[in-house]
Amino acid sequence: MPDRADKLLLLDTASLYFRAFYGVPDKVTAPDGSPINAARGLLDIIAKLITLYEPTHVVACWDDDWRPQWRVDLIPSYKAHRVVEVVPAGPDVEEVPDPLEAQIPLIRETLAALRIPIVGVAEHEADDVIGTLATHATIPVDIVTGDRDLFQLVDDDRAVRVIYTARGMSNLEIVTDAVVVAKYGVLPSQYADFATMRGDASDGLPGVPGVGEKTAATLLKEHGDLAGIRSAAEAGEGMSAGVRAKVLAASAYLDVAPTVVEVARDLEITAPTEPLLPLGPDEVDAALALAESWNLGGSMARAIAAVGTTAD
Repeated sequence: MPDRADKLLLLDTASLYFRAFYGVPDKVTAPDGSPINAARGLLDIIAKLITLYEPTHVVACWDDDWRPQWRVDLIPSYKAHRVVEVVPAGPDVEEVPDPLEAQIPLIRETLAALRIPIVGVAEHEADDVIGTLATHATIPVDIVTGDRDLFQLVDDDRAVRVIYTARGMSNLEIVTDAVVVAKYGVLPSQYADFATMRGDASDGLPGVPGVGEKTAATLLKEHGDLAGIRSAAEAGEGMSAGVRAKVLAASAYLDVAPTVVEVARDLEITAPTEPLLPLGPDEVDAALALAESWNLGGSMARAIAAVGTTAD
């Protein structure tokens, strides 16, 4: 891909294979009857993303621990509603449909067949891997996710943007600084503080009771960040008595929540440096053999075509 400008595509892999699982019918199965809808759907998603955004580098970021204990220690309700089995040595077992769980090894195989590296870090989520790789990248970055928490990484000055999948793969939204401001009234650099105050039921984050998006955005506009808001509340300045009381009452939560909400940016990761290279004949044959054995059909062929091939 010598004619492409350098660009790093970071995949929030679990977000994408969950979307594929629920978006692709489960009628088509492997020869032995095994489910393959998530694997096929993820291949089609990858093919579309590479074709549309023309990255030179792609990384599949992985949840080595979807609910890190250090986050749970700070906020015990963090993702608690998704736990189906507590594992004392961690990580806890997440509620994942059995037909999807069965496809995870195949998904990893298909990524390997395309030579897309999988990167995870012990005791951390894919969001943290994404945060670190995006922060230290020296080339433009596209982050593909359905998780708005990653809006905190958007940075026009560094050419970091989010390809947001919440409205479906046929209606992808490119999230830049201006989009975050238009949606929420805050800058991306303020988004983690905004999310801390707003809370998020889907992650088990209670937020500041009585402070919704509009109030959170107004407070950040007036005081800059959460530290400024808390300082103003303690001083009895810059907000109504009712809002001040709510902020002060949530002090214990606000002491710990930012650490939970903010993605890690400085993990010790050896970032893959090899670009996404066209597959040679032997690699194509191996990928097609994998596809045939699992009945992945045209999905693998489309992914191969998107990655590209060489004659020798």
